[in-house]
Amino acid sequence: MKILLPGSNGLLGQKLVGLLAQQPGVELVATARGANRLAGPYPFVRFVLLDVTDAAQVRQVLAQERPTHLIHTAAMTQVDECELDQAACWAQNVTAVEHLAAACADLGIHLTHLSTDFIFNGKEGPLLEDATPDPISYYGESKLAAERVVQGTAGLRWAIARTVLVYGTLHGGGRSNIVLWVRDSLRSGKAIKVVDDQWRTPTLAEDLAQGCWLLARQSAQGIYHISGRELLTPYQMAQQVADFFGLDPALLERVDSTTFTQPARRPPRTGFIIEKAERELGYQPRTFAEGIALLAQQTEASV
Repeated sequence: MKILLPGSNGLLGQKLVGLLAQQPGVELVATARGANRLAGPYPFVRFVLLDVTDAAQVRQVLAQERPTHLIHTAAMTQVDECELDQAACWAQNVTAVEHLAAACADLGIHLTHLSTDFIFNGKEGPLLEDATPDPISYYGESKLAAERVVQGTAGLRWAIARTVLVYGTLHGGGRSNIVLWVRDSLRSGKAIKVVDDQWRTPTLAEDLAQGCWLLARQSAQGIYHISGRELLTPYQMAQQVADFFGLDPALLERVDSTTFTQPARRPPRTGFIIEKAERELGYQPRTFAEGIALLAQQTEASV
């Protein structure tokens, strides 16, 4: 099989490159809008420049490469930025998906599309795949619109992987994540405020990559919830991080979400029930404690 991977510079994209590059019988083509960030660790992986918001470029690259599968990981995911720049959010999260879905349908390419728990209002959780979407942010609206594009494209073979609060280490720098933020803050003796009234099932990036690979490998059809199993608040996650690294938990201040002023609303309680992915795909995520241990191992050289 031949897999085309838009968004290869992002966190999930990088983990997928690492995973798929090791798979026998898989030809991988990584793509992104900017320069290849993985040329160092994976010089043997082919890389093609691709702006997924450009319909002609999408059509040209897909027709030229003729992949059997496409895993679409490129998106605008900064929730507040999406609220403040709605045109850019729609172009990257919806228009791009229209281009990819149409080209995949025409060329017989199986599409695995990434979505999010932010399509839900957060009044209840954890959630099954058939829960009713009701987004409360523009980011959530854009991701729900993209799901509907995928589902409504005639002749398209598709799977949608919804996920929750993805964390992991990024090659070449980038945004931090809750594990490293808590560890580094407490190590420097800095007290931090952490919310205790939002619930998520945090997802290790390596596990999400594995879930996407399982979907593509099986040419799965339908919606799958791919996340961790444990329903935790950020404060509970921070406590686990402090405990793992032997840091002072007294530096963690438990607050509620009204403490922070943010442009976009966050769903208070989501999290996923992942039984379908476990049963049908053989998906097995790590515990949050195991995720912390992996990040510690990956970053110890820089500590």
